[in-house]
Formats: sequence, C-alpha cells, structure tokens
Amino acid sequence: MSFKAGDKVRIVSCADDPRAAGKTGRIVDEVPPGPLTDGRWTVGGISLLIAPVLCSTGELQKL
Repeated sequence: MSFKAGDKVRIVSCADDPRAAGKTGRIVDEVPPGPLTDGRWTVGGISLLIAPVLCSTGELQKL
C-alpha cells in the first residue's frame, strides 16, 4: 500500500516508538520513503507527547 502526504492513518504497531501504537496520525512525506528512512513513512500529529515517528507500511492502516 502506498500513502501520500496528509493521509490519516492508524498506527497498528511502531518499532520506532511503541507508545504510538493504537493512535492515529497523518503521513508527512511528500514522496515515497527511501534509503534515508530505511523505507519507513514519517507519521506526525500523533499527540503532544509523541514526536513524529517512522513506521513501515505494515505498521500502518489507512483510515
């Protein structure tokens, strides 16, 4: 599955920050992720206490 900037997603699990699991956020990336992020998407807007996280496609569910 591919995402685009602004897509609302549910974080099913997150190796980057387990506190983000079960929460929702928005995809930040304007282009598909590459080697710099190890193929993971940047998800922001999760909560005031959780900074943007990097999640693989399998860890996200489009809403």
